[in-house]
Order: sequence, then C-alpha cells, then structure tokens
Amino acid sequence: MARFIHNGDAIDHTPQADVPAGAVVVQGSLVGIAMRDIPAGELGALRVTGVHEFAKATGSTINAGVSVFWDAANDRATTTASGNTPLGKAVKAAASDDTVVWVRLDA
Repeated sequence: MARFIHNGDAIDHTPQADVPAGAVVVQGSLVGIAMRDIPAGELGALRVTGVHEFAKATGSTINAGVSVFWDAANDRATTTASGNTPLGKAVKAAASDDTVVWVRLDA
C-alpha cells in the first residue's frame, strides 16, 4: 500500500554547508537543483524535475536525446557515464563551441 505525499517536482533538503541557488546537489543517484540559497542546517528545496541549463566543456558535442551525466569533479555536464551521476537527457543539441546544454532531469 502507498499514500500520496506530493507531485515530487521538488524535495526537501537540509544541507551541512551553504548551498547557493542553482547549485547541483547529488544525493546518491538523485540529482537536484537548489531553488534558492539554502543556509547550512536550514530546510530548503531542490528541484528534481524539469529542463535545466548546465555548464559543459567546450570542445564536446552533445546531441539531443542522449544521456547526460553530472561530472561533480569539474562541475559540469558530460556524456561520459564512468564515475559520473546520471542527470537525464539532452533536450537540445549543444555544439562543440557551446558552453551550456539543456537537460531534462530524470528523477
């Protein structure tokens, strides 16, 4: 049996350190985006659905529809799965000279 809680577009998060608005927060395999600044130890919200713009490395091409991963070490999106956390699917192609990619989060 299950009981409905909410639609799940955002989840509660209480960080151990300050989290600025727009920061990518990884909890296991769940990725969320801070909706507002969240001070350490205070309850805030992470968006876990929708299309977001992420930084990506110049020189890499990301085609629409491909799986995209979060490279926490370099603070950017990548198509390299190894060692990175799944983000979702690219919804718009990003050329090699683009610095961002649009990704639909997979919660």
